[in-house]
Amino acid sequence: MLVIVAPGQGAQVPGFLSSWLELPGMAERFEHWSAVTGLDLARYGTVADAEEIRDTAVAQPLLVSAGLAAATALLGDLSEAPAAVDAVAGHSVGEFTAAGIAGVLTPEDALALVSERGRGMAEASAATSTSMTAVLGGDREEVLAAIEAAGLTPANDNGSGQIVAAGTTEQLEAFAAAPPARARLRSLSVAGAFHTRHMAPAVERVRALADTTSAADPRVRLLSNRDGAVVTDGRDYLGRLVSQISSPVRWDACTRTLADLGVTAMIELPPAGTLVGLAKRALRGIDLLAVKTPDDLDRARELVKAHTGLVPEAPATDSSAASPVDPEGRAR
Repeated sequence: MLVIVAPGQGAQVPGFLSSWLELPGMAERFEHWSAVTGLDLARYGTVADAEEIRDTAVAQPLLVSAGLAAATALLGDLSEAPAAVDAVAGHSVGEFTAAGIAGVLTPEDALALVSERGRGMAEASAATSTSMTAVLGGDREEVLAAIEAAGLTPANDNGSGQIVAAGTTEQLEAFAAAPPARARLRSLSVAGAFHTRHMAPAVERVRALADTTSAADPRVRLLSNRDGAVVTDGRDYLGRLVSQISSPVRWDACTRTLADLGVTAMIELPPAGTLVGLAKRALRGIDLLAVKTPDDLDRARELVKAHTGLVPEAPATDSSAASPVDPEGRAR
């Protein structure tokens, strides 16, 4: 059983998109997606520095566009995803990538929504000085109790001994001064307290656009960050995407669902590495691949063949076959 996963904000690094833009037709695809998002995605993914792509309004559509591009390069056509994968999941903003692969949203709708999400969350972050800190190790219950006592929110429960606390900078400073026993703290390079009540203004902003956006039912098992459930209704999943902006990410629950489903292989889309790293500890014994550059695609296709019995064809190299997906052309 093969699952494709998409990472969340913070995974981006300068220049990570460069090699992907060298693929036939990909530059044209990103030109189209740049028009959808109102951002020069190719520039941000190739020459922009770390501070530029740290901007929430930039990072989120950049990550989703990269994931969708890599999935298209792997599968040839996202409409073929159900035949080549058994499940899809995304961490935080990666859920928009997952929605595009599963057919809930067109790539264009996913990018329009995530662009609004990024802008809304950036504005919410600017209203109050907030941030996030990873808590590594320690007793789980003691860590959660310490986070609550500090007035913080366990914004990401990633499993494998990693919980991310989020709140105001003052709360995080006090938390760092008296950390939980046997736990290490690491400040994250993010602009705000994502997945907490501090993001409430962004929820309403994105909901207004989501209410006018079409959503199809998933064509493949699609996991939700809310509780790890496999969601079968497209409107339900879209509603979860909106509410997740101010609600904790339960990646630990997604991991348990994958274990229960009997997953045997995981492919992480670029900028990959984070989720595969968690899976090494939580899903021992499965085949793992972090797709970082197009050089990893052949290995990814081998995993598809080995774990689903199907081989996705490489995308055609002529410009017409590699042109951007028609917004109206997805299967329902």
